[in-house]
Amino acid sequence: MRMTRLVGKKIKEDPRDATTASHKFLVRGAYVRSVGAGIYSLLPLGKRIVAKIERILREEMDAVGGQEVLMPVVLPAELWEESGRYDGVGEELLRFKDRNGKNMLLAMTHEEAVVHLIRSEVNSYRQLPVMLYQIQTKYRDEARPRAGMIRVREFTMKDAYSFHASQECLDECYDRVFAAYERVFRRVGLKECLSIESDPGMMGGSKSHEFMAIADCGEDVVFMSPDGSYKANREVACACCIFEQAEPLALEKVHTPGMRSIDEVCGFLGIGPEKAGKAVFFIIPDGKLVFAMIRGDFEINEAKLKRHLGSARLDFAGDAAIRCAGAEPGYASPMWLDPQEVRIVVDYSVAKSANLVVGANENGYHYRNFNFERDLGFGEVADIACAREGDPCPVTGLPLQMKRGIEVGNIFKLGDKYSSSMNCNFLDSEGQSHAMTMGCYGIGVGRTMAAVVEQCHDEHGPVWPVSISPYHVQLCVLNPREDSVRVACDGLYDELCGMGIEVLYDDRGEKAGVMFNEADLSGIPFRLTVSPRTVVDGKAEFKQRGIKDVELLGLSSAASFVAGKVEAALAELS
Repeated sequence: MRMTRLVGKKIKEDPRDATTASHKFLVRGAYVRSVGAGIYSLLPLGKRIVAKIERILREEMDAVGGQEVLMPVVLPAELWEESGRYDGVGEELLRFKDRNGKNMLLAMTHEEAVVHLIRSEVNSYRQLPVMLYQIQTKYRDEARPRAGMIRVREFTMKDAYSFHASQECLDECYDRVFAAYERVFRRVGLKECLSIESDPGMMGGSKSHEFMAIADCGEDVVFMSPDGSYKANREVACACCIFEQAEPLALEKVHTPGMRSIDEVCGFLGIGPEKAGKAVFFIIPDGKLVFAMIRGDFEINEAKLKRHLGSARLDFAGDAAIRCAGAEPGYASPMWLDPQEVRIVVDYSVAKSANLVVGANENGYHYRNFNFERDLGFGEVADIACAREGDPCPVTGLPLQMKRGIEVGNIFKLGDKYSSSMNCNFLDSEGQSHAMTMGCYGIGVGRTMAAVVEQCHDEHGPVWPVSISPYHVQLCVLNPREDSVRVACDGLYDELCGMGIEVLYDDRGEKAGVMFNEADLSGIPFRLTVSPRTVVDGKAEFKQRGIKDVELLGLSSAASFVAGKVEAALAELS
């Protein structure tokens, strides 16, 4: 491709709203352009990168038995009503009516659509297992799109769905796809991508893993042991904290006027937050009030609490609901509450600690020396705490490390969550009907591209791995008006293309500084430069992106040398 014909202008300045490297460089380097909040067009350079990622995805999914299909983005709401998710998902699911007044939606995921497809095509155990996958547009009405391509509204995703006659068959498939995902992320050039245990969330199911590209700008938090034997995201991470055991002291009611928060109470009484109990009230969809209690130096992990309660949603309770249950906002305690009216969930940090300060359910008063077994004796005890950096690892006992990551992929063991509700059944060898067992597997294509930039860049621009770089080589010609220079460059271009090497030929005649700065923004791994100075000696300059050293090559051997470099770099990532 000659740059005189390439669509997409490089931009010198960072976008005003860009805070991450990938956002800055993908816009400045003419890979993407914003259409609206969280909605982007791909320019030719960006489209070539995405196409290469998609090719790798197809190769790996085909290798584990996937069959590619394409399902619609617009779906009738009745499919999601059938699965039970239509009313359970919030405003991120974009709902609308068509011209006939029928409820429709833009798919943010395709479980319902693929179940609808499979139940019409597969009905016997002899046809199982089967896996379908697609690379398709999704829409999620994000309230706060951020970081360019990392969190968007419209996005392209590779999603796959497997159907099985047994859990054992699903387990085998899950492990194969797990390995395929590790190959995908190695092949696209991610330097550090962790597979971690995660919370199934709205997807449901018994087990899930996320694949996290480690990056400082990541909005997901990963906890891991120093040796890597334990890895989990914030929603499921656990710690084996040791809590103080002491002789219970007598309950003592103390006046704490106007002291409602943990910080206020602890400051007033001269204690640390680890000596206090914190109360948080929620309402779950069935209308039940939930009193969650945790020690003051911990935070409640809502994902853990949801799993414990078996609830897909938690809303903070208002003061009126709290008072109706017999508690006082800001001074709440589980003592003397009716467990028939309030579901009380107590974290281990409270249940295993002694002599805590808790509310007295009376405005302006707290109790000292609360002990769970003695002073309450009922309630559900569970791990509902967020892990903290430095807490003891549950596997090794060593201090947990905290890293930030970008979720680029996820896999789930769905079980029969969707097949049961949507009557996706098969007949076994004896003619008995059973719900199919399902798995699902997703990778965000645009997000993967952005994650690679976050891990592979310098102050000048991206440093693309050759496997997904828009071109293998950038050919720069200085002063193309001189016939000898232009002829030499045209010859190199033709020779490289004839070898199957993808070349971006900068034939614009720009000054060297402009040309090389824009080459850095293009991030292409290898660069050849021909100038009046080098052509006199029959040479071309070779430079590898991200390395300062420049090497002089003979014009007659330059193409084969570069082709060898490309071949070796591709082999390293294969």
